[in-house]
Amino acid sequence: MVLPVMTLGLAVFVLCVLALACGYFLYGRFAERIYGLSADFTMPCISQGDGVDFVPLPTWKVFLIQLLNIAGLGPVVGAVSGCLFGPVALLWIVLGCIFAGALHDFLAALMSAEQGGKNLPDVMGSVMGRSARVFMNLMCVFLLLMVGVVFTLLPAGMLEGLFPSLPLAKSAWAGIILLYYFLATVLPIQALIGRIYPVFGALFLFMAAGLLVGLPLSGYEVLPNLDFLRNYHPAGLGVWPMIFVTIACGAISGFHATQSPMMVRCLRDVRLMRRVFYGAMIVEGMVALVWAAVGLSLREVIFTLGSESLSFAELTLRNPSQAINEACRELLGNVGALIAVLGVIVLAVTSGDTAMRSCRLMMADLVHLPQRSIVSRLALALPLFVLVFIISKLDFSVIWRYFGWANQMLACLTLWCISLYLRKRNRFYWISLPPALLMTTVCVSYLLHSSECGIGMNVQLATTLGLCFSSALLVLFLVFRKKTA
Repeated sequence: MVLPVMTLGLAVFVLCVLALACGYFLYGRFAERIYGLSADFTMPCISQGDGVDFVPLPTWKVFLIQLLNIAGLGPVVGAVSGCLFGPVALLWIVLGCIFAGALHDFLAALMSAEQGGKNLPDVMGSVMGRSARVFMNLMCVFLLLMVGVVFTLLPAGMLEGLFPSLPLAKSAWAGIILLYYFLATVLPIQALIGRIYPVFGALFLFMAAGLLVGLPLSGYEVLPNLDFLRNYHPAGLGVWPMIFVTIACGAISGFHATQSPMMVRCLRDVRLMRRVFYGAMIVEGMVALVWAAVGLSLREVIFTLGSESLSFAELTLRNPSQAINEACRELLGNVGALIAVLGVIVLAVTSGDTAMRSCRLMMADLVHLPQRSIVSRLALALPLFVLVFIISKLDFSVIWRYFGWANQMLACLTLWCISLYLRKRNRFYWISLPPALLMTTVCVSYLLHSSECGIGMNVQLATTLGLCFSSALLVLFLVFRKKTA
């Protein structure tokens, strides 16, 4: 075996990985000290154990479940699609993950723990009032239903393409996935999720490690182009604000804050919070980094599909899932590709199941219905799955676009809530305020600029209005801070 030469591109990739690791040890510890939760704090699984949702689990299992919960297809499809913009995708993954995404996940989890494992809408309601609680309940349920639909249809399509010889159409695979989701939603967390996730985790780790080793050994130059200042998108999409919505889960995702309370309710020791919640997001950032490097390194490679010859970039633009399959086959061979693609499918399935479980928990909080009884769990789960079935019949491209924007909008609102909460506790709120302002500008600019799910405004005007809106919120925040002080 010929060992890879340390090219400039490979050196940049290694530096990006080291930057993420340093972010965990340095910035994560800084965030932990800023929040200042006491080390002798009693976790919800100890004070409120119910054998269904509040269940102490081993730390390694909590970490694995949290990682698979948050790492849907975002760090794969999002990173591969984001690499179409060029090497700038690497910058957003690294900086976004350290200073926005991991911080967002960690502090949102700490707020939930401090309030007894409450779900995100209740946490935000305690900070921002009853109206915010009702609004966030509706928004979170909407987003989680979108996640349930997206992460049913995408893996169903990938399974149909992966096993063409089986007499199972996409709709049949979707039915099997939804049946698993239903069981994972109503059964106690240790009964199914706690047992099957180690298997899922093994597939996930093979996918990530296989690509990490396979790329430099494959003969392709790692990151041959390092022009961070140029936009390479083949469809001409602008880096601002599109890349911030395209690469979501690999950098920052509001969906993560809806998932954290589930594992907050299963963690035994508050001193492990940074390891689980900041650490899981850092690992997800590394997965996104691997896939972005694959996309950037294979960008000009030609794949022959039928009578067409498409570059990897063109294939990604047409069908990201097919591009992922082809990349795995190119780097790992047929057998390795089979296992790696199963690992990608696992990422989707392990976000869809917990999204629906979180949806049930939020509805239970909204209607004040205890969940010890299986009858109570079924009463909430059945209508939710009927809604998922109805939504799945809509145009998938429309579902995906609104899911992407709603996801980042939720991250924006969560960061503002964290800033308000830190201010209430007289803590250093400037740790979360800058990413809140950035994501506010991104969301407003995207909604005004996008012609697919927004107004279609000129990007310069949309950005100006986004900056004005963020500036107005900052002034209100600081003025209100002065008055309350």
